[in-house]
Amino acid sequence: MPRTILFATDLSADNRAAFARALRLAYAQGVQLDVLHVLDPYLPRRVLLDVESAVVEDITTMLTDLREDYALEAPKTLIQTVTGSPHVEIVREAHERNAELIVLGMHRKRGQKDLLAGTTAMRVLRSAPCPVVVSSHQPTQPWQHILVPIDFSLTARHTLKEALIRFPEATLTLLHAWTLPGERELGSQAYYAHWREQEVQRLREQLNNEVESLMRELDGVPDVELVLEQGAPCDVLQAYMKRHTPDLVMIGSRGQPHHASQLTEMLLCEPHCDLMLCRAW
Repeated sequence: MPRTILFATDLSADNRAAFARALRLAYAQGVQLDVLHVLDPYLPRRVLLDVESAVVEDITTMLTDLREDYALEAPKTLIQTVTGSPHVEIVREAHERNAELIVLGMHRKRGQKDLLAGTTAMRVLRSAPCPVVVSSHQPTQPWQHILVPIDFSLTARHTLKEALIRFPEATLTLLHAWTLPGERELGSQAYYAHWREQEVQRLREQLNNEVESLMRELDGVPDVELVLEQGAPCDVLQAYMKRHTPDLVMIGSRGQPHHASQLTEMLLCEPHCDLMLCRAW
């Protein structure tokens, strides 16, 4: 079975940027691009055949247009339609093809956090067997600045490893949000400030050791910058993104199939850049 990236499209205008990103990734990584569209299973059979033909034609036309618009080389491509529930069929196809990556367009419920749970993107993110990219920004160039929020968890280590392996020519920023006990009660005291400075330095050294240990296992790693900022993870990440505008944020799933993290919900609700969600292992 060939190495595969699976791109699932609903043929909307919002999916064009994601389609172009999938093309760029497949060509850069030398893998096949499988383009999937899920049809309504309740359509009459005669209508279904006509719709299927029209869908394949539209995808083929869009493929040609995107290659011309973005000056993209064409990877080996397979176009397929299936019937069923979109998120179920996308995940099933990813399993059957042993896909290395799923690429989706950004959902249309932006700014509506309460409606995220029912979107196809969120359902696929919770159940996918491989990393998932949710893309909405114009892929005029490869991702150059990638932001990876990290801590000491296995999930963060695996996500960082994915970033180092997949994007050896990018610049990675590793962002760690930290808090210390007693800040509210003792933050104004001189002895506490000295202790806090020592603790943050110790934290930085531990994180550096973790990163260096992982990088020694790999060849051709990208430039890496470690940034420590005080505050809650969501607040720190949101503030950093507004100041620096990365091309891609890579975060790890906690392995909870029926629960989305606050970071995931925030990034999908207010998409400042593309998102990649990686499994915990």
